[in-house]
Amino acid sequence: MASASSSSSLLNHTSCHDVFLSFRGEDTRNSFTDHLYAALKRAGVRTFRDNDNIDRGLELKPEIERAIKESRASIVVLSEKYANSRWCLDELVLILEQRRSFNHFVLPVFYHVDPSDVRNQRQSFAINVEGVEGSKWTEYNVNRWKAALAEVADLTGMVFSGSETEFIAEIVDTVNCKLDMKLVSTPAHLIGMDTRAVGINTWLKNEQSGANVLAICGMGGSGKTTLAQLIYNSNRQNFESSSYLEEIGKHSKQYDGLLGLQKQLLTDILGGKNIASISSVSVGTRKVEEALQVKRALIILDDIDEHDQLDALLGTRASRTQSKIIITTRLLDIRAWFRSISWRCEVQKSELLNDHESLDLLSCHAFGSKIPMEGFKDLALQLAQYCGGNPLALKVLGSSLFSDAEEPREKNSMIGVWRSTLNSLNSLKGDLDCKIQGILQKSFDSLPHASNKELFLHIVFFFVGEYEGYVAKILEPDWHAKAGIRTLINRCLLTISPTKKMMVHQLLQEMARNIVLQENKDPAKRSRVSQNDESYRLLRNGMGSKTIEGLALDMQKLDERMTSNSSSLYTATHAKMGKLKLLKLKHVELSGSYNNFSELRWLYWTNFRLQEIPSGLFGSSLVAIHMSYGWLEKFEPPMVLYSLKILNLKWSLNLFSIRHLSRLPNLETLILSYCFRLSLTHVLETIRGLKKLSLLDFGGCNQPWKVAGRMPEWLFAPFPDSLKLLFLYRCSNPLTPLTNLKMLRVLDVSSCPNIKSLLCLPSMLEELCTSWCSSLEIITFESAGFRLRKFEYIDCKNLCEIQGFFKLVPLERLDEADLGHMKWIKAYQHHGLTLIDDGVVRYGWDIYGWHIQVLYEYGILSTYLPGINYQSMPTSEYMSSSASLSFCVPSCPEKCKIRGLDITSSYRRSGISFSASYKDKYTRALFAKVSNTTKGLTWIYNPVIYADPQDGKDAVWLSYWPIGNVLDAGDEINVSIIVGDGWMVSSCGASLVFIDDCEEEPKYYKNYKKEEEVIGGDLSEFELTTGVYYLCRRDYFKSTTPDWLNMLVGDTLPRKDLHGWRKSHQNDSKTSYMEPYAYRDDPYSD
Repeated sequence: MASASSSSSLLNHTSCHDVFLSFRGEDTRNSFTDHLYAALKRAGVRTFRDNDNIDRGLELKPEIERAIKESRASIVVLSEKYANSRWCLDELVLILEQRRSFNHFVLPVFYHVDPSDVRNQRQSFAINVEGVEGSKWTEYNVNRWKAALAEVADLTGMVFSGSETEFIAEIVDTVNCKLDMKLVSTPAHLIGMDTRAVGINTWLKNEQSGANVLAICGMGGSGKTTLAQLIYNSNRQNFESSSYLEEIGKHSKQYDGLLGLQKQLLTDILGGKNIASISSVSVGTRKVEEALQVKRALIILDDIDEHDQLDALLGTRASRTQSKIIITTRLLDIRAWFRSISWRCEVQKSELLNDHESLDLLSCHAFGSKIPMEGFKDLALQLAQYCGGNPLALKVLGSSLFSDAEEPREKNSMIGVWRSTLNSLNSLKGDLDCKIQGILQKSFDSLPHASNKELFLHIVFFFVGEYEGYVAKILEPDWHAKAGIRTLINRCLLTISPTKKMMVHQLLQEMARNIVLQENKDPAKRSRVSQNDESYRLLRNGMGSKTIEGLALDMQKLDERMTSNSSSLYTATHAKMGKLKLLKLKHVELSGSYNNFSELRWLYWTNFRLQEIPSGLFGSSLVAIHMSYGWLEKFEPPMVLYSLKILNLKWSLNLFSIRHLSRLPNLETLILSYCFRLSLTHVLETIRGLKKLSLLDFGGCNQPWKVAGRMPEWLFAPFPDSLKLLFLYRCSNPLTPLTNLKMLRVLDVSSCPNIKSLLCLPSMLEELCTSWCSSLEIITFESAGFRLRKFEYIDCKNLCEIQGFFKLVPLERLDEADLGHMKWIKAYQHHGLTLIDDGVVRYGWDIYGWHIQVLYEYGILSTYLPGINYQSMPTSEYMSSSASLSFCVPSCPEKCKIRGLDITSSYRRSGISFSASYKDKYTRALFAKVSNTTKGLTWIYNPVIYADPQDGKDAVWLSYWPIGNVLDAGDEINVSIIVGDGWMVSSCGASLVFIDDCEEEPKYYKNYKKEEEVIGGDLSEFELTTGVYYLCRRDYFKSTTPDWLNMLVGDTLPRKDLHGWRKSHQNDSKTSYMEPYAYRDDPYSD
């Protein structure tokens, strides 16, 4: 199409026009035709018109003839003296010949002439034969010209009338519409693109977005260009002009490539005015900056791979523009360039296709239909999953396996081909289609430093799925890992998962394997060996070499035929690998001396049979040792290891002794989880001198904590002061005080049944997990100003107080003086009630019965009563049989003041029956929303505990809100009760609470209000917008928000502020105790 090919044609210095203008210069050159030409140019229509420098001879000049033949359309301006010119008539004949032969579009414009005069050759269009010798007005020519005039008059044309400006605009619109000259070619199957275009289309239409640039970023082949093409074709008509520059990365590297791209951009935007005068890129940059200020254009810059290209095509300084610019790139950090020139740039990461879309696209290319052929569906599913949602890979792979076989024999043969292809791809030997490899490798080849490339290959071969901080500690500084990881992320070669683990797309992994495979056919001469069969042969045959930097072997994944008569694997092979730094072994047994073992940085060896650490295994360069699931009985470093930072011995079931860890002076991480024979007292003794230890994992270890054969009241040695992360989950022993751990940020004591209290926890603690601590009753902190941001207390059935969060007190423990004006509820202290907390809501429906409880939270006192007769309660001043009510605050009685507000509500089950699948999704909740509209204050409160009504009966919620200081006579108050799925509100009520001027609040309640995060205290962290406070610690705002919750907060509040509510504390993921860090950030990060 014209625009898609335009940049290529300009760069190749060829001539091509969209429209040829045929006109009588004497009539319209300096008037109508000149205005029409300018309008066409402004619209980006490449238009040819003859100029005054062309010397008309007796014959049609070759330049004119070539221009007509190289144009896609012609506009014939039929003015009064048009037929007086034999050159105009010759042009017309050739134009109509092009129309008949090459689908050349012709638009006749009747400018101050009658079409019937043209058709019938009347008035000024009456032409006759001249008898003068040598004249061109011969009978043959005149007959040709008359036929041409009659033919062009019969075409659908435009007759001038009214405003010339509007008439010219109609001509330009007609040409644009007829030629579709600005549309770019898109792939045949645009599966999934429409949904991905919605947000960008909205951005294009939003004039108030504040950002004029949007970058679509992603790995090669992820559909960035296809999406940009679709967006361009759908929106270009809404702009004054448009330009699509494709494959900028490739074209910019050609001779005068950037200059050519600048000229094409300016031609598209301005119509080619003064383009020839641009002699250098710097001049072109200035012209582009000027053009962006005067035109509202849609500009697509495809495949930007260097910031210099943006300098040339957008300028180097911020400018006021109404244009919208879309960039496709693999540079995820492109926003930084725009920030440097004070432009705002939105970034949209390219979204790969989901499984369903992937299967559809693969099937379209493989079978010509979204539905796979019979017998191919399972294979197609597996191939689609292999591509990981990458549209390019799905297209290439599907096209290469195209099949329309109908005969059973042909179909079976093709199924065999599919299976063979799938086996080849799953071999993990870098067997990738060369076209896919080429596209993906562009990002790798463009990496700025050799160390970046080496780092990427190391990650792919050994560290996919590992924590970012873990990898950075191992590979820094040799491969500048910290900076290099940022570079890889910015080039879309690497992503970091929400749990801070390093992820690389399957196709990029295949690309990396292929790069290493191309180093040498002999595995022993490559830099990395990770294929189990190759690694096994290399070690068995003693084929180590000086080139190998990393090696991996898992004996359990080897073909049994390879190991049935295998010889031993000897340590001597490692002595030949002088450059070996990274070694990953599973289920491998080595024989021989370790005296000349490789000088490793990373030793990952699991499921081994060594009982002690042999001399020579550890070298001075070791940064990380991972020796889990082994037969170790004793661990003792044979030498001082200054470089070692990480030691992981988890699941060493026979390990009973760890000694001389002082030889690891820089150790930061020690993981001893599920080492059942170890005693924590023993471990604390041996680590007491480690000044840099920040993470200790002793989870799952239940060996009694003994000192000299007796159980201590406290541990013999304290935990190291330097600890930031402490994991003691699944320990049956009591817990020592942690007051010395001033730097502690994370504490996990989940599933510790004997812990009854956690007192004076460090105020710097940020994450705390106490779930399934069945005896835990109370949690307190050193000070009220603690920093806790994540908190799990699932199924802590006896937990009744968390300092600064809530306090739950059995009603029977309170006397009437504690309850003040609510003392009447004492009559119900022995009634039973089913209460539910977060543990029930999130992790199954475990329900426990309690007597009536009183909840103190955010300064609000509340309780639930079982289905009592609503009429037996004190009558509320303001009542409603619906879920809301309003009232105006009256004047206070004499010598009284307003203390607060009582809110009551009764609710019941709605009777709606939910399917089993829906029950997993619906949410039970109760919210009270109180607004003082006069003062612009709103509180939205969700109690941490709620009651589940019995079938057919109401549950009653009573609450007292101490907001008297913000209630004055005349204030308008609105009260609403909102419940979640499966419940309905029966009624609600409200009453003002007055006290005498000299009366004091109940002692128990007065003491509770000293906490900071209460109404009347500091609620700034709960403020959504000015004056609106969201008093809730749960994260109800997931990827979808239920209608009842939208009703609660309204459409005006920013949803991003509520998604993953910053004060929810409770984490939404189920913690796996085989992976204790699953619920938190990277434990290895600095």
